[in-house]
Amino acid sequence: MSGSALPRVAIVTNETPGSEVAAERLRAVLGTVSIDDADYVIALGGDGLMLQTLHRVMPHGTPVYGMNFGSVGFMMNDYAEADIVQRLQSAQRTKIYPLSMEVLDASGKRRIALALNEVSLFRSTHQAAKIQIAVDNEIRLDELICDGILLSTPAGSTAYNLSAHGPILPIEAPLLALTPISPFRPRRWRGAILSNRAEVRFVLHEAEKRPVSAVADNIEIQNVREVTVREDRSHGVTLLFDPGKSLEERVLSEQFKF
Repeated sequence: MSGSALPRVAIVTNETPGSEVAAERLRAVLGTVSIDDADYVIALGGDGLMLQTLHRVMPHGTPVYGMNFGSVGFMMNDYAEADIVQRLQSAQRTKIYPLSMEVLDASGKRRIALALNEVSLFRSTHQAAKIQIAVDNEIRLDELICDGILLSTPAGSTAYNLSAHGPILPIEAPLLALTPISPFRPRRWRGAILSNRAEVRFVLHEAEKRPVSAVADNIEIQNVREVTVREDRSHGVTLLFDPGKSLEERVLSEQFKF
């Protein structure tokens, strides 16, 4: 891309009428290219669309600039068409890394999925799950009886993790949040903050009687027997934010809300 040429920008939307109209106006200025050929991707929607888009661009490392057209826009910028090229080129960059979830299911099959927000385990029936938790091959909790548990990245710590009363992590902190969901026993256990170098293994007790699903962002695997989670530094995605409105600042501000 030469200094005077427009950057190649792909535009994706959440397919609402408003976002579709806005996308057409932006394409009239920026042109139309595919995500595979883009220098930047603009996502018009909410945080759900942003997560989907980040997974799509992960193989290419293309930076993503979100503009809010959804109900939740924590990872999005305010919508504005003016000076869009300058906004893209002057945006602050935040790189985040996913968690790798390796699952052993009831059939003995192993599957791997990536999660930018969190890996979650959920009970699938009326009966509570029974989960053993090991960190770096050392059993830390022999049996947690609960509705579920999640392991969150700093980027995901303000999402479901926060709703489950987990800690908010600074975006660049080398940490992960391990948070139980409706723990029954031990009732007072509220989770742990772990190094991002830790490997966490969940082993399901009485798995046939108490089936559990594992979810990596939007990928769900049912009837799991064992789930191993670690950060994957071989993948990464870049989010773009207007100056002064970085993801770091948003996470910090979230900690002072009441």
